[in-house]
Amino acid sequence: MDFTLYWQLLFYFFCFITLIQVFYYLFFFIRLAAYKSKPKDTSQTHPVSVIICARDEVANLVKNLPGVLIQQYRTTHEVIVVDDNSFDETKYLLEEFQKTYKQLHVVQLKQEAKFIPGKKFPLSVGIKTAKYEVVLLTDADCVPASESWIEKMQESYDDGTEIVLGYGAFHKKKGLLNKLVRWETFHTALQYLSYALAGMPYMGVGRNLSYKKTVFFRNKGFTAHNHIPSGDDDLFINMAATRHNTKINIDPEAFTLSKPAKSWSQWLRQKNRHYSTGKYYKPSHKFLLGLYSFSHFLFYPLLVLSLLFFNWQWSLIVFGVRFLAQAFILYPAMKKLNEKDLYPWFLFIDIWMFFYYLLFVPALFKKPKKQWK
Repeated sequence: MDFTLYWQLLFYFFCFITLIQVFYYLFFFIRLAAYKSKPKDTSQTHPVSVIICARDEVANLVKNLPGVLIQQYRTTHEVIVVDDNSFDETKYLLEEFQKTYKQLHVVQLKQEAKFIPGKKFPLSVGIKTAKYEVVLLTDADCVPASESWIEKMQESYDDGTEIVLGYGAFHKKKGLLNKLVRWETFHTALQYLSYALAGMPYMGVGRNLSYKKTVFFRNKGFTAHNHIPSGDDDLFINMAATRHNTKINIDPEAFTLSKPAKSWSQWLRQKNRHYSTGKYYKPSHKFLLGLYSFSHFLFYPLLVLSLLFFNWQWSLIVFGVRFLAQAFILYPAMKKLNEKDLYPWFLFIDIWMFFYYLLFVPALFKKPKKQWK
């Protein structure tokens, strides 16, 4: 039986999948690679309420909270820590911090919210407690990358802006796991920041996210997603963000840094929890993300089959087109997010992404677990 026609059709399908991938790079991802923030004619500052939710995180607060409390911001601001039913020494640590830092306010929650699993209830309490219109969110295991974090994040606000998407990076450590964690974080940011620049914001990360109380209450907070343990960041942004009210901020001084997962099992748990919210996105966003991921997943299997059974020269040419698009766009994008040390690894990790999809796609169909840490 002659399979020539079959392999020819498969090669054409490989070309089509490659075309989709190149389209994403040249239409979407190039926006982040080429992004330059517009200088403002006047510098405006806003009072800011920083909100951190913590549950049994005394060790993280000891290390990271001082970085929030020593921010050099000339305008009025406050730091609100919502202690969500902690059983460790969090309460006493915060009392000690309050003796030195008068801008620190603590909200003690002593009872679990019924039927609202996860982080949404303590975060809602923190937002309602906030005195100022602009709220800036981060986590207890995060530290600002500079003492100008608050100032730089709030600079993105102007008339009409209600949401600012920041970048939450991970500390650089030795080892393959750290590179994979940071690549996945960069790869996710490449998408949500690029799509926001294209007028299609679909998510943000709670490690570094800001919005106005007005947009929070206008959308009735997390009411639409209270039954879902995760999604206090991405599902709210998916619902509330528009092309007109959302900006990004990728100033390196506006980044936050988090402690990366130390084991494969810890990382798997984190990503399974995060991906379990994807099925609740708007249909247009699910299509946009799904088409990219599906074409990415198929690319290397189709490349191998085309190399083996069709024509290896033509197959390498098609591969080279996508590779050049990646090489051209990934370096400036990585440089902007301070991840350029990952650039020599991008081909290896891009191949590894095939197995990444196999690991985490099932999470889209799982019921979210009822915890937020």
